[in-house]
Amino acid sequence: MPVGGVSVRGRLRTLVDHPWFQRVVLGVIIANAVVLGLETSIVDGPADEVLQTIDDVMLWFFVTEIALRLIAHGTRFFRDPWSVFDLLVVGIALIPATGPLSLLRALRILRVLRLADSVPSMKRVVNGLVAAVPGMGSVGALLLLVMYVSVVIATNLYGSIAEEHFGDLGTTAFTLFQVMTGEAWPDIADDVMAHEPTAWIFFVVFILVVSFAVLNLFIAVVVSGMESIDELAEHEERSDAEVMDELRAIRGQLAALQAELAASRAGDTDLERRAAPAP
Repeated sequence: MPVGGVSVRGRLRTLVDHPWFQRVVLGVIIANAVVLGLETSIVDGPADEVLQTIDDVMLWFFVTEIALRLIAHGTRFFRDPWSVFDLLVVGIALIPATGPLSLLRALRILRVLRLADSVPSMKRVVNGLVAAVPGMGSVGALLLLVMYVSVVIATNLYGSIAEEHFGDLGTTAFTLFQVMTGEAWPDIADDVMAHEPTAWIFFVVFILVVSFAVLNLFIAVVVSGMESIDELAEHEERSDAEVMDELRAIRGQLAALQAELAASRAGDTDLERRAAPAP
C-alpha cells in the first residue's frame, strides 16, 4: 500500500540497501563470530549464560534482517546467491541446540564469509575463484585420472612388499595423497626401496607429474580467472569513463546551443525594436 507516494516495500528496500544498514549488519556478523569463538572457550558459568543470551539476540537480529530483505526484494531475494546463503545459515542457527542435528549449529560461523561479498578486494578474489571453476574442474578430472593410474600401478608393483602402504587401492590412494602433499614421503619411499631399490623412479616421476605439473595447473587457472576479472573491471571502468566524457561533451554542446539560442533571441528582439515605428 502506498504511503506518502512510496510503497512500504519501496521504503523497506531503501532501508535494507542503505550503506549504513549494511555496515550495521556486517558489524553484528563480526561480533557474532567473536561470540561464537568465545563460547568454545567458556563452557560453564555466568559468562557462558551471558554469551548465550547475546548470541540469541544476534540470531533474532539476523532473522529480522532476513525477513525485511525478503519483504523488500520479494522473489529477487532468491536470485542473489549470498542472500540464499544467509537464509540457509540463519535457518541452520534456528535448529534446537539438543538432538542429533545440534552439530549443524556449528555452521553458524559460516555467515562471517559474508565479509567476502562486502570487501571489494576480497570480492575480486572470490569472483576470480568462481570464474576459474570450469577450468579447475578440467584440471581436477586430469588429477583424478593421473591419481587412479598411479594407484593401480603402485598397488601392482609394491602391494606385496609394503602392504601397510600399498596393500589395496584405498590404502594406496591415501599413501599417494600423502606423497602428493609432501607429507612423510621419504619414509614411505625408504620402506619400499628397502625391498625394491628402483622404486625411487616411481616416486620421483609421480611427484614431478602430480605435485609440480598438475597441481600448479590449479594455480595457473585461478590466476587466469582473477586476471580476467581484473580485465573486466578495468574495461568497465574505461567504459564508465568514456560514458562520462561523452556526457560532458553532450552537456557542453547543449550549453553552446543554449547560448546560441539566447543570442539569436536577443538579436531578434533588437531587430524588432529597431523595426518598430517611432511613436
